[in-house]
Amino acid sequence: MELPQMPELMGLSLLLGLLALMATAAVARGWLRAEEEISSRSAGQKANGFPLDKSSKSKKQKQQQRIRKEKPQQHNFTHRLLAAALKSHSGNISCMDFSSNGKYLATCADDRTVRIWSTKDFPQREHRSMRANVELDHATLVRFSPDCRAFLVWLANGETLRVFKMSKREDGGYTFTATPEDFPKKHKAPVINIGIADTGKFIMTASSDTIILIWNLKGQVLSTINTNQMNNTHAAISPCSRFVASCGFTPDVKVWEVCFGKKGEFQEVVRAFELKGHSAAVHFFAFSNDSRRMASVSKDGTWKLWDTDVEYKKQQDPYLLRTGRFEEASSMLCRLALSPDAQVLALASGSSIHLYNTRRGEKEECFEQVHGEYITDLSFDITGRLLASCGDRAVRLFHNTPGHRAVVEEMQGLLKRASNESTRQRLQQQLTQAQEALKSLGALKK
Repeated sequence: MELPQMPELMGLSLLLGLLALMATAAVARGWLRAEEEISSRSAGQKANGFPLDKSSKSKKQKQQQRIRKEKPQQHNFTHRLLAAALKSHSGNISCMDFSSNGKYLATCADDRTVRIWSTKDFPQREHRSMRANVELDHATLVRFSPDCRAFLVWLANGETLRVFKMSKREDGGYTFTATPEDFPKKHKAPVINIGIADTGKFIMTASSDTIILIWNLKGQVLSTINTNQMNNTHAAISPCSRFVASCGFTPDVKVWEVCFGKKGEFQEVVRAFELKGHSAAVHFFAFSNDSRRMASVSKDGTWKLWDTDVEYKKQQDPYLLRTGRFEEASSMLCRLALSPDAQVLALASGSSIHLYNTRRGEKEECFEQVHGEYITDLSFDITGRLLASCGDRAVRLFHNTPGHRAVVEEMQGLLKRASNESTRQRLQQQLTQAQEALKSLGALKK
């Protein structure tokens, strides 16, 4: 038997290879057709309300389990002085504001919502909130209007102010409606704070460069302030609505007066006074409720309390009342809150909070790792009995025990000097209330 010639062998090999390719393509087409039939059957079942087959269901369950695993867990924190934790937001909270009537707390987060909480629910186990949606954006800052019938937000992407009006429903809830037009864009750098005067006469916005804008309520710029301090780290309106202050790269706090005429018309912004005494950049400052005291914290590792009830038009400078050490401020940014009566100073660094008695300058309480992220806002309520903080998806409220102790010290001192019985009775009543509050919290010193 003769072997086939070489050309015949090559032809036979090519024929076998071609047949193998055709078989592979046929198998692939069949597999694809089967996959399409399964997909269309699954889609049809889903569209008609029938359950999917077990394999599809198991895949979906695995995907959902993976999503749940990837979702960050809520930070857990407990403390004997923790009064409440508000947890309805699904995103990190950047700002909060108590209403001037003391009835509400507004919070904004990167979940595209603003939530309004009722302060009367704080002692309860459940904390209800009303939600306002921020369409196609999210708010980074929020402030109530003086009449508590509206609130302002700063839009993260829109980089401007938006006003929401609050309308009460028959069931006691509220509806929130954004005004048709947002404020015009004016800032060239990120905005670090906003505020509205308690008189309702003007709005302030401050950016991280050196610019502070004073607006009327219609969105027109009344004045531009250049702080000339390299950058702004904080700016705020005083509770008395007379002043706007800022701090930043320089070792002082600058204060301006916003002047209006007798008929309520805007006149000018003039330099009022400065808080001078720090030796490095100022991180933050705050006013007391009557604007007669201010507190500041600096990169020099100190906090200071000032008497700002001065006649600055006669060149009188604020008085330095107290200096305290806070070493954390020398290595990281800090936030500060001053109680309404200026008796307690709260300092936040990282995720921890420190409470100081301003009369003695002593630290009285410390709350470690309060939030899963850095603390973004810190504020006392209008009564001064609670301190609120935020930084992750929760607001945490603490009992202000240093405030109650300060009242006890003050009332005991005043009782010794009381000249008549009615005054003595009033002071004794306030003393007893503060002592009972401390006793109920297990914080009464024997």
